[in-house]
Amino acid sequence: MTNKIRFGVIGCSNIANNSIIPAIKSSSIAELTIVGSRSIAKAKSYAEKFHCESFGSYEDVLSSAVDVIYISLPNSLHEKWVVEAAKSGKHVLCEKPSTTSLESAKKMVAECKNNEVRLMEAFMFRFHPQHNKVQELITSGRLGSVISLQGIYGFAMPSDDNIRFNKYLGGGVLNDAGCYPICASRMVFKAEPLEISCNLDVDEKSGVDTRCTAMLIYPGNRVATMCVGYGMFYQSTYSIWGTGGMLSLNRAYNVPIDMSTTITLNYGNNNEMFSSAPVNQYLLMVDEFCKELQSCGATFNFEDDLIKQARAMEAARISHSERRTVKLNDLAS
Repeated sequence: MTNKIRFGVIGCSNIANNSIIPAIKSSSIAELTIVGSRSIAKAKSYAEKFHCESFGSYEDVLSSAVDVIYISLPNSLHEKWVVEAAKSGKHVLCEKPSTTSLESAKKMVAECKNNEVRLMEAFMFRFHPQHNKVQELITSGRLGSVISLQGIYGFAMPSDDNIRFNKYLGGGVLNDAGCYPICASRMVFKAEPLEISCNLDVDEKSGVDTRCTAMLIYPGNRVATMCVGYGMFYQSTYSIWGTGGMLSLNRAYNVPIDMSTTITLNYGNNNEMFSSAPVNQYLLMVDEFCKELQSCGATFNFEDDLIKQARAMEAARISHSERRTVKLNDLAS
């Protein structure tokens, strides 16, 4: 596959509008082919905005001549449309979280493998080059032995009619924001958690979680803690503490394309700062997926990572509902 990778979009969401479709349009190796929505009028408006000739229903996207379908629907609908896309012979870029259960994630991956198509969960932040710098600093030994990671992600309270407050569509802050520091800890430690303890504050009216605290125990007695929430002073960061030093990122997850990022490193009596120039991490993600489809190589196994992330998320949900620490080995892979 040497031509541009053709993308079809299912779901006219805010992130599709503000970030992913612009990234596809900016890519030199991807192109937007068709936009689909439940509302044909909305699909048409998105197509016109992004100078795309074709638009229609979800089914129209599935039957179109595209290579990849980007799915940006409510969390609880991901499985259905990933499976449909796979059956249509299309590769899939699926918004995070991939789905609302481990069993669902396994079904999605199995269907994609059965149809020989690829599937990636759209964690755009992991493609920002600042995380490579974090690994470089860890490897340099200036932190000593890394012991812990603390992840924080919180922002203003969404409006009552926001999809985040719809329990049946997979709303809630664990799915919405908690997935980021969980993913970050797995990425930084280059390992999977052994056990997870999680507590959710649940809104009585909507039945969805609005705050989440969790602790993840990793091999080598390493620990990741996280706190995420709605109605909070904005934070989007993680910090790493070692026996010889500590580093922190000023912006880790949702990084605007015009924003420089900074890593602050303290070790011994030294203080250093490292800056990364603005980049479009959404574009970097789209291009990474396209390169994999063009057999140019990729940095990680998309499907394996999706399943491992889903296991960690499942353990967190079970931990809260059953009020216990969950060992990940107890969850079937």
